[in-house]
Amino acid sequence: MDTKKDFFQDVFEVVRLIPKGRVTSYGAIASYLGAAKSSRVVGYAMNASHSLQKPIAAHRVVNRNGMLSGKMHFSSPTAMGDALKKEGVLVKDDQIINFKKHFWDPRIELM
Repeated sequence: MDTKKDFFQDVFEVVRLIPKGRVTSYGAIASYLGAAKSSRVVGYAMNASHSLQKPIAAHRVVNRNGMLSGKMHFSSPTAMGDALKKEGVLVKDDQIINFKKHFWDPRIELM
């Protein structure tokens, strides 16, 4: 059994549930999945998600401060921010404006 692959699949399932116009953090996903110290692995999953046949909204996953820390893994330096802006999330200098308003916590929303 490949536990990393299973964990990635669990991450992808959570990300598929994030509503448009909302964002969550690597740490919030890790915590929800019972692996609070695995936020970096959630980031690895987001990087791997770009090769999925059924795409996920990886642009909705940011760091704990609302920074677009994964933007370098998108097709262009502005793609992540552009996708968020299309959903009504304001971004300035790679930081989500009013992060708390847009934050979606799976521990609250999915319990």
